[in-house]
Amino acid sequence: MAGGFVSQTPGVRNYNYKLTPKVFVTCFIGAFGGLIFGYDLGISGGVTQMETFLEEFFPSVHKKMKNAHENEYCRFDSQLLTLFTSSLYLAALISSFFASTITRVFGRKWSMFLGGLTFFIGSAFNGFAQNIAMLLIGRILLGFGVGFANQSVPVYLSEMAPPNLRGAFNNGFQVAIIFGIVVATIINYFTAQMKGNIGWRISLGLACVPAMMIMFGALILPDTPNSLIERGFTEDAKKMLQSIRGTSEVDEEFQDLIDASEESKQVKHPWKNILLPRYRPQLIMTCFIPFFQQLTGINVITFYAPVLFQTLGFGSKASLLSAMVTGIIELLCTFVSVFTVDRFGRRVLFLQGGIQMLISQIAIGVMIGVKFGTVGTGNIGKSDANLIVALICIYVAGFAWSWGPLGWLVPSEISPLEIRSAAQAINVAVNMFFTFLVAQLFLTMLCHMKFGLFFFFAVFVFIMTIFIYLMLPETKNVPIEEMNRVWKAHWFWGRFIPDEAVGVSAAEMQQKSV
Repeated sequence: MAGGFVSQTPGVRNYNYKLTPKVFVTCFIGAFGGLIFGYDLGISGGVTQMETFLEEFFPSVHKKMKNAHENEYCRFDSQLLTLFTSSLYLAALISSFFASTITRVFGRKWSMFLGGLTFFIGSAFNGFAQNIAMLLIGRILLGFGVGFANQSVPVYLSEMAPPNLRGAFNNGFQVAIIFGIVVATIINYFTAQMKGNIGWRISLGLACVPAMMIMFGALILPDTPNSLIERGFTEDAKKMLQSIRGTSEVDEEFQDLIDASEESKQVKHPWKNILLPRYRPQLIMTCFIPFFQQLTGINVITFYAPVLFQTLGFGSKASLLSAMVTGIIELLCTFVSVFTVDRFGRRVLFLQGGIQMLISQIAIGVMIGVKFGTVGTGNIGKSDANLIVALICIYVAGFAWSWGPLGWLVPSEISPLEIRSAAQAINVAVNMFFTFLVAQLFLTMLCHMKFGLFFFFAVFVFIMTIFIYLMLPETKNVPIEEMNRVWKAHWFWGRFIPDEAVGVSAAEMQQKSV
């Protein structure tokens, strides 16, 4: 058995299209939705290690941090401090379900606009916060914004992009996330050196900038042909399809969209229907891929990189600089995925990235264990500290061209129209739930599991790599409305897909890889 790979999916059609300036511009602007998520990921970790911020809102953590003899693993352990970071993701989880309905009924662009608007209001609350309550209200509003954007943007990009470039365009969302992280880290580096409370206020308040970008971007974006057909604007949908494909010969693709829409209208309860056996592959993937994405441990690095580097013995300024370096490396390596995902496919990047992350995480755990042991005391030399930073960069690079962008791409491209919004809502909800869980528990887990925490995540990286090898078929270059053919040809998932779902005989679909 060769696992889930399908080298050639029988019966999949090739549509006529050109790479037009319009589709490039719309996908570029649409990807702005990733900026708000990325900015928050980058800004919160830096702010939570600024002494003026901790002194203002978390004095007990500030006192513990100043204790030179404190167990290094437990310096920042505070449930209230982690709640500041993680409350956003719980709010994003809840809002993703409301976003599903708005995305389906009003279109993808208005869901993106609402995401930008609520994120803008949340940034104001945080920038002017006078107490913990204002901070948490602001974080919850930011979370609503992230939930709406993360639900709608990947679907928007997948539906607008031509099939053979869908991976590259959809990965623009991850590029925007990482760009937001890098910008936030650079801002933190400079605001951390400001006197008084102005530094962290600027860092948190500047979240309004990416929020305005997605708001104004959503206002000028056209809606996708899929969404227009779904809402009854058939003629507008055909004109839009001709415009973004650069040709008037779109009848075949347009008819597939019409057929998919007609089938979706038969589904009155997408949340109930997604539980049917015929949608089992999509349900499993939209649950397990975001679950595994968070259990890579990447958000431990993203949220708490400055805190983690301080724990390893870096000074405050050096820790922010190190976090900035890893962010820049992650941004550059994400472009590797943009330029290779439609050439080599999703599986190759998933598998290679998983192996790279596994090896580097084990090495990081071993080095930290040797230097700090189980008691959490000891010193780490400059050369060893630099080696750990290098290993973290190798780990980040592996994530950046695999589980980072593909964790958003694959769930957004595999579902038929009738369950697409529900499936994406599940994808975002699972992602946000485990992001919340990791963010809330990481500092406590570091305190109690010590260097073993890195081995904990390494075990999950091993499991998820095996899962991808066995269970995920290749989806590159497959039109989004033709994806059922891929599942039908898979050695395991094929048994769940009825023959009428692909419009060909069962015998034709028995061609599988060996």
